[in-house]
Amino acid sequence: MTRPTSDTRHRIQEVARGLFAQKGVQRTSLQDIADHLEISKPALYYHFRSRDDLVRSILQPLVDEGQEFVSAHERRRGRSRATPRELLEGYFDFHYRHRADLVLIVSELTTLADLGLIDAMLAWRERLARLVFGSRPTLAQSTRAVIAFGGLQDCCLQFPDAPYEELKQATVAGGMAALGL
Repeated sequence: MTRPTSDTRHRIQEVARGLFAQKGVQRTSLQDIADHLEISKPALYYHFRSRDDLVRSILQPLVDEGQEFVSAHERRRGRSRATPRELLEGYFDFHYRHRADLVLIVSELTTLADLGLIDAMLAWRERLARLVFGSRPTLAQSTRAVIAFGGLQDCCLQFPDAPYEELKQATVAGGMAALGL
């Protein structure tokens, strides 16, 4: 059962996001989060049954949006198909919006793999490779797609102080070069 979104739920997620980034998921207890918010642990349990439930609530919107991004482009295949540049630009924008959560993903791969969130994200790159190179990309094409789309994600994390437009332009150009296009 999904509980309605509330200000308290959102505050819990924001505090948890900060503590997870600071201490790591495994070293952050629900009690730590409750103490930081000055609420009781049962009040926190009202909103989230477990730390895994809380982590999933933070990252699931990222996964859902990424899934929709890739699926929307797959549905467009026969008509007005996106160019590789448009795919890279859209993928950049998606990752740029979710930079804070990407830090959590990168720093907690094992925890997130246990939650099943990593597999979905890695599958996007394979699906995007097929959108760029066709239904049966070669190994060389597939590796270039992983470098392009994965590197694009990494650039959103690596250069947090770079101006958005400048970073997007440089990252998309690098992605196009990696794709060999």
